[in-house]
Amino acid sequence: MIENKYFKSLAGNIPLPLFFPDATRAVVKTLDSTDIEATKTPGILVNTFHLYDGLGKKVMQAHKGIRNFMGWKGAVISDSGGFQVMSLIKANPKIGRVEDKGVVFRLSKKKTEIFSPEKSIDFQMALGTDLLVVLDDFTGPNDKREQARETVERTVLWAKRCKKEFEKICERKKITRENQPYLIAVVQGGEYMDLRKECTQRLCEIGFDGYGYGGWPIDREGNFDYQSAQIIADNTPKDSLLYGLGIGKPNEIAGCVKLGFDIFDCVLPTRDARHKRLYVYEADSINKIDVSRDKFYKYYTPDKEKYYHDTRPISTACDCALCQNYSRSYLSHLFRIKELSSLRLASIHNLRFYSILMEKLRKLR
Repeated sequence: MIENKYFKSLAGNIPLPLFFPDATRAVVKTLDSTDIEATKTPGILVNTFHLYDGLGKKVMQAHKGIRNFMGWKGAVISDSGGFQVMSLIKANPKIGRVEDKGVVFRLSKKKTEIFSPEKSIDFQMALGTDLLVVLDDFTGPNDKREQARETVERTVLWAKRCKKEFEKICERKKITRENQPYLIAVVQGGEYMDLRKECTQRLCEIGFDGYGYGGWPIDREGNFDYQSAQIIADNTPKDSLLYGLGIGKPNEIAGCVKLGFDIFDCVLPTRDARHKRLYVYEADSINKIDVSRDKFYKYYTPDKEKYYHDTRPISTACDCALCQNYSRSYLSHLFRIKELSSLRLASIHNLRFYSILMEKLRKLR
């Protein structure tokens, strides 16, 4: 856990912990930037690989960064693109292969393209984000020990190259240490705790501003893997940022915050909203929310028949645009007629749920 409890951003210092919803392609689906701001969400995450592949560096340079491109005033972090790249390649080896030099995409029989650690960092610097994540080799949930060992070795190798490229760009652009974005390394190793510890320690020897919980966080029994999170927390400097990549269930975020984790990102709240799954606190008002309880929230499905005539708000422990202005009956109606505004309002509600969650968790530190 970082000692000053603040996240340094071009938008100002923001209290930790923080949750960043995924604006994968520079948009949170169904919402615009003013909608996100209205939920008191202080920052978003953008996907390096998808923006690199879909827009390219020239577009970012023309707009002088991702904030101007999408009209967003808050904090922005960028992932490395590693998870998306690995999932594409490992799911379909015909697309390409993973090598020490980088991820080799097979565009045709004669043409390939390499997405390297250097390209990932270079593009993230063009995005102008507040936090960059080094390219890592994702350890799959079913990887054998030999495969996990290979991902750890490549993750450490790529981390060194990423830091070297980062420092080179900062020197060329004359970016002082005080004005540099955070650079975060990612811990791999899967279910093998000795590899997790080794990966953490070797990354710490290189030296980064923070360390991320990488890989699949669910064990073979379907439970959240807090043991890996604990190993990362126990083997990193106390002034480091700890980042739970892709960790998004509210109870799991609360559990990781207790271990010292500071930053989280996930597509879950907005994806769930679009699939008629809203989060509701087990409380009558915002003041009575207790996130230290085991079961402090529940799920609400708006299109169930019992809500057709329900005049109550979705939640009295929420002050979002949906809960302040519309009834359960009205939201149920919007979903039943497939009105697009139902997706927007549900997404606004779930994002406000998460911003309230982080507000409450800050008070527990």
